[in-house]
Amino acid sequence: MKQYINIPIAAILAGLTFFLLRQDSGPFFLWWLMVLILGWSFMPVTSLLFSGFSDKGWMFSKVIAIAVSGYATWLLVTLKILKFTSAACLWVSLACIAANLGFAALQRPKTAPISAEGKKLIFMEELILFLAFLLWTYIVGFRPQAFGEEKFMDFGFMAAMMRSPSLPAADLWYSQSPINYYYGGQYYAVFLTKLTGTQIAVTYNLMRTLVAAMAFVLPFSLIRQAASDYFRNAKNRLNLKIRRILSCCAGWLAGTAVSLSGNMHYVIYAKILPLFGETDYWFPNSTRFIGHDPETLDQTIHEFPAYSFIQGDLHAHVVNIYFVLTVLGLLYAWLKQENKEKKNGLLQLPLLMGGLFLGIFQWSNAWDFAIYCVVICGVCLFGNLKWSQSWKQGILISAGQWTETLLLSFLVSLPFTLTFDSGMAQGVRLTQNHSALYQLCILWAFPVLAVLIYLIALALEQGTCRPLQWLSATDTADIFTAVLCLCAIGLILMPELVYLRDIYEKTAARSNTMFKLTYQAFILFGLCMGFIFIRFLSNHSRRWMQGFGLIGTLCLLLTSGYTPTAIRQWQGNIFHRNGYLGLDATAFLETSYPEDAPAIRWLLEHIEGSPVVLEANGSSYSSYCRVSAMTGLPTVLGWYTHEHLWRNDTGDLNEKSRQIEVIYTSREEKEVRRLLSQFQVSYVFIGQMEREKYPALNEPLLRSLGEIVYDNETVIIRLSP
Repeated sequence: MKQYINIPIAAILAGLTFFLLRQDSGPFFLWWLMVLILGWSFMPVTSLLFSGFSDKGWMFSKVIAIAVSGYATWLLVTLKILKFTSAACLWVSLACIAANLGFAALQRPKTAPISAEGKKLIFMEELILFLAFLLWTYIVGFRPQAFGEEKFMDFGFMAAMMRSPSLPAADLWYSQSPINYYYGGQYYAVFLTKLTGTQIAVTYNLMRTLVAAMAFVLPFSLIRQAASDYFRNAKNRLNLKIRRILSCCAGWLAGTAVSLSGNMHYVIYAKILPLFGETDYWFPNSTRFIGHDPETLDQTIHEFPAYSFIQGDLHAHVVNIYFVLTVLGLLYAWLKQENKEKKNGLLQLPLLMGGLFLGIFQWSNAWDFAIYCVVICGVCLFGNLKWSQSWKQGILISAGQWTETLLLSFLVSLPFTLTFDSGMAQGVRLTQNHSALYQLCILWAFPVLAVLIYLIALALEQGTCRPLQWLSATDTADIFTAVLCLCAIGLILMPELVYLRDIYEKTAARSNTMFKLTYQAFILFGLCMGFIFIRFLSNHSRRWMQGFGLIGTLCLLLTSGYTPTAIRQWQGNIFHRNGYLGLDATAFLETSYPEDAPAIRWLLEHIEGSPVVLEANGSSYSSYCRVSAMTGLPTVLGWYTHEHLWRNDTGDLNEKSRQIEVIYTSREEKEVRRLLSQFQVSYVFIGQMEREKYPALNEPLLRSLGEIVYDNETVIIRLSP
C-alpha cells in the first residue's frame, strides 16, 4: 500500500492549487513540472557533486539543471550557432538531459542508491517546494502588475528577449545599440518561458515566486544537512530521532531567516514603538533607514530577500538568489567529501561547477561574482588547511583551486565580457560618510552578535591555540559556518570603508555598494543563524548556550513577522479570495493607461521582430516608456537615469531627448523625416503620455508621414520603408 500513499496527497495539492490559482493553475503546474523533470534528469551529475548529502542534492539539481541548460542555450545563441527560439531552448535542454541520462547509465554500477531516509527527505523537500511556490504565487496574484519601481525595466528586458532571435537583444530604451547591462537574471526567466511555451505576462510573476520558494527550500536542504553532520559527530551523543528533528528545525529556521525574515528595524519600529504611540510604519522603511530617517545626503539601501519577493522587481540580484545558494551548497558538498586526498588536488567537480556559476554571475549580477569569489577563497583556504600538514601546503593548494575556478569563470563569461562596456563603474573610493552607530546596531547588531558569540565559543571549544590543530579538530559544518560568518561581517563593514563610484555619487554615494553587499550578508547571516541557534539549543552541558539559542530563535521568529506585515500592507487581505487578480503582469494597462492599452495590445498581437517604435521618453521610475516596456519593441530613448548609468554619456542622451521633442513638435517636415530616418523609426506612437509631455505636439504633420494602422484616441503611424 505504500506506493499509493502519495495519491491522496497529490489530489489534495491539485485541488488546493485549482482553488487558489483558478485560471493560472495551468502555467503554475507546467513550471513546477518542468523544474521537476529538469532536476530529476540532472540527478546523475548532481548525485556525484553532492554525494555526501542524504538527498544527493535533490533540490540543488533543479538549479544546476536550469543554470547549465540555460547557459548552453545562451552560449550557442551568442555565438550565432542557434537562434533564440523556443525550439532551440527545448532541443538544447533535451540534449543536456540525454547527456545526464547517458552518464547515469555509465555510472550505475558505481553509484550508491539513495537510502530510504533520503527518499523520505526528497519527498518532504519537494512538498515544501510545491507549497512555498503555490503560496507565493497566490500572494503575488493580489498585486501582479509589472508597474512601479523598476518593473518596467525588468519586464521590458524580458519582452525584448522574447522578440529577439539573437543575444544580447536590442536595448528597448536605446534602439541603436544592444542591451549594455547585466541581463542574465531576466534571460533565465525568458529561457524558462520559451522552454515551457508560456507567456511572459504570467511568467514574470512565476519566476518571482519560484525564486522565493527556492530561497526557503535550498537553505532548508543545506543547513539541515550541515546540522545533521554536526549532530552525528557531536560529543554529546543524541539518538537518531532527536538528531533528525533538530536537523530539520535548523533547516526550517535557516529557510525562514533567508526568505521570510526582516531586520530588527521592523521589530523596533513596527512592534515596540507603536506601544508608545508611533504607528506610521511602512514596510519599505526597513530597507531605507540609513540616510533616510533622518534624511541626509548619504542615502543608502539595505534590502533583503523578503522585501524583494513582496515588492515585485525581477532584478538580477533577486533571480541570482537561488544561484548563490547553490554555490554555497556546492562548497559545503566539497568540504564534506570523504576522500581527503582527492580534496587536496585540482579539478574538484564541486569547485568547477562553482566556477561555472561565477561565470554566470559576471553577466547576471557582477557584485555576486566579486562576493562569492571571496567566499569560495575562504572555504577553500580553511578546508585545505584543515586537511594539510602545513600552512604552505594549504595555501598552495588553495591558490591552485582559486586560479582554476577563476579562469573557468572568465572563460564562461567571455562571450558577454567581450562586448560589454563597463563604463558605469568609475573606480573605488574611500568612504566620506559613515552610518550612525545606532542605525548600524538597529539593522545588524542582532546577527553580528549572534555570529560573534558563536565564533568565540567555537574558538574556545577545542582548547588549543594552534590554528592548524584547531582546524583539524573542528567539525566540517562548523568550519563552513565560521567562514560564512566572517564573510557576512566583512560585507557589513565594507561600505563603511570604501564604495564603488557611479552616477549617484553626489546624493547616494554608498547606496549601490551597501545594497549589493549587505543583501548577500543578510543571506549568509540567515544560513548561519539557522545552524547556530539550533546547535546552541542542543547543548545540554552549557546552559548559557541553550539560553542564547532560545533567545536568538525567538528574536529571529519575531523578525519573520515582517513578511505577513508587508504582505498585508502591499497585497492587502489575502484571505479574501475575491481580491485575487491573477498573474497577468500587463493587466494594469487597462486601468493605468486606458487610452493606450488597446494600441499597446495591438502592437503585441501584430508586430513581429524588433522594429523601432518612437514614444515619449521620460525620467526613470516614471510612467513613461510604457510601450517599449510592455512590448519589448525598442524606442529611441527611454528612462533617462537608467541609460545614463548603463552608458555614462549624458551629452548623447540629452541630444536624443531634444531630437525626440523635435519629431513630435516641429513643423519642419523635412527635419522630422530626417530624424525618423536617422533613428530607423518604423512606427510613431501618439498616446496620452506623448500629449501630456508635448503640449505643442504636431499631430497633423505626423499623421501625414505614413499609414495610420491604429486610431482609437491613441494613434500608431507606420512609416514607409
